[in-house]
Amino acid sequence: MRGIIAAGAYVPYNRLQRAKIAQTLGSGGGRGTRAVASYDEDTTTMGVEAGRVALKNAKGVVPASLFFATTDPAYLDKNNATVVHAALDLPSGVGAFDATGSARSGVGAFAAAAGSAKPSLAVISDMRTGLASSSDESNSGDAAAAILFGSDDDAPVIAEIIGTASVTAEFLDRWRTVGSPTAKVWEERFAEAAYDPVIAEAVAAGYAAAGITPGQVDKVVMTGLAARAVRSAAKYVGVAPDRYVGGMDDTVGNTGAAHFALLLTEALETAGPGEVVLVVNAADGCDVIVLRTTPAIEAYQSVRPVQLQVDKGNDALDYAKFLTWKGMLTREPPRRPDPDRPGAPPMLRTDKWKYAFHGSRDRTTGMVHLPPQRVSVRGGTVDDMEDVAMADVPGTIATFTVDRLAFSMSPPLVAAVVDFDGGGRYPVEMADMDPAEVKIGLRVEMTFRRLFTVDGIHNYFWKARPIR
Repeated sequence: MRGIIAAGAYVPYNRLQRAKIAQTLGSGGGRGTRAVASYDEDTTTMGVEAGRVALKNAKGVVPASLFFATTDPAYLDKNNATVVHAALDLPSGVGAFDATGSARSGVGAFAAAAGSAKPSLAVISDMRTGLASSSDESNSGDAAAAILFGSDDDAPVIAEIIGTASVTAEFLDRWRTVGSPTAKVWEERFAEAAYDPVIAEAVAAGYAAAGITPGQVDKVVMTGLAARAVRSAAKYVGVAPDRYVGGMDDTVGNTGAAHFALLLTEALETAGPGEVVLVVNAADGCDVIVLRTTPAIEAYQSVRPVQLQVDKGNDALDYAKFLTWKGMLTREPPRRPDPDRPGAPPMLRTDKWKYAFHGSRDRTTGMVHLPPQRVSVRGGTVDDMEDVAMADVPGTIATFTVDRLAFSMSPPLVAAVVDFDGGGRYPVEMADMDPAEVKIGLRVEMTFRRLFTVDGIHNYFWKARPIR
């Protein structure tokens, strides 16, 4: 049997209370919160975090290919999937491919991974925003999800695809030109009228392909950027409202290309054996995926469940900082020299250290060196090192400083010296924490982030965050 063997998601730590929008602007906002990627996150870093969770949930499985999808790529002309590939520490023989530009690209990456003969990973990540006080601004959210496909020879299959259907239609309901940070949207009644027959056709074809009726569906994942059209199309699904997977509208927001995969990940984390999951994603047409869980799902447990990430979010983010992080408000930069542009040659020479966070261990003494060294600081042995992966090794803060003068895109900068379990010490920048939280003895884990961007080059590296 071939199907899904693991799934993982990443919901950023920060949340914006929608009420703060109206408090500042006098309009917009609403109830609940939306997930917000931090100043040092982008769709690539979020995709890495989701991929890490998925691969941990199927320990030992190495995908033969990786498909990365987003509407908001960090690079154009350059493949973003290769950065995800490097940070996930995948072998060089693993292909990595981008699918970018539209909300439907996520389904494309999912289909490509599902159709591969060997284990394949679909990583879908999106950052959404809109003009200040707009519904896009308040109702959108940032998140990523990763779906790992394989066969029972690789790991127990937890869900198999029993039917799919796709209907394509060209109409202009939402668009964004290259270089524009926000999308334009046609009138919602037009989108509802345009999507209505498309969704009806796709859902009917999906039921026929799977050989099931609405009464046999246990969970429904219904997503799309045209919210009114999606709500209206529920009549074609024909399933009771209590079977719909919570859309996280009040906590995370609509995460665009990643939303169907995010909700599917949550559905799998809470499903029992033999359940039928219907996925309907309306974007430039409509795609329907019908899955049935297997007995193996009873033993399946995520190392970082979606709901836990939602519950652990921090909703103290202020609206001005949100606008700054989203590039909608330009503030005076720190009065310090800008960081130097990262160089391509040194990044290539140190790729295992920079992207996968590998150190070296002295074979004689067991001393761990961060960054990797040729000469051991204990005993002085030369070129007698073994490679050691440190990205998943937790640590403890040995000392720290809160620096209000150093260059930072969101001052102050919190720097800490971390002692890693099993050996190794390294000074790192902290992420996802209030400076008042930091203390000696705090337990931390590593997270892949963007340190800064100079001359269009993103300087990716690893930071530490508190273990919550």
